[in-house]
Amino acid sequence: MADQATFTDQAMEYMDQLYSAARRMTRNKADAEDLVQETYLRAYRGFGGFDQGTNLRAWLFRILTNAFINSYRSKQRKPRSVDLAGVEDLYLHQRLGGDTRAALGASAEDVLMERITESEIVDALESLPEEYRIAVLLADVEGFAYKEIAEILDIPIGTVMSRLHRGRKTLQKRLLEFGRARGWVNKSELDRTPAPAGA
Repeated sequence: MADQATFTDQAMEYMDQLYSAARRMTRNKADAEDLVQETYLRAYRGFGGFDQGTNLRAWLFRILTNAFINSYRSKQRKPRSVDLAGVEDLYLHQRLGGDTRAALGASAEDVLMERITESEIVDALESLPEEYRIAVLLADVEGFAYKEIAEILDIPIGTVMSRLHRGRKTLQKRLLEFGRARGWVNKSELDRTPAPAGA
């Protein structure tokens, strides 16, 4: 049994990470602040049942994700101000670059990476179905392993892998469509793009 007196020392170090994730989930600063506050309230109340020595960060993210799903799913608010710092680099280099390098060639990829904007990355990520978006955020932005995501979302690892595969594939397609719409990638190059690994 965890001692609630140690809650502040152990749990508060994750506040910035939880807030960043909450901003990505809610797409709204005020809602993100409310979500983090609700997360810490629930975590404090339940901290006596937390097993010391297990993954506290994953436990907090599970509370955050559940609170979001339960409280914020129905709001459907999508303000334009979104903090997704670093996501554009992550996807352009790991997903787009890693999966389509051979199809686009270095020069086409370089042009696409230089020209696509953060707002286009945000739009593509936000357009994902919610279950894919949350899985992608937890894996590729927050760095959780499949097993941890399965525990956070309370779903089988196979479902995590399926959601990540579909979410990444959809995101890759939409980023390539941005490039094609602006003339940075021609249709023949897009048609030759291989499916992501594991397809």
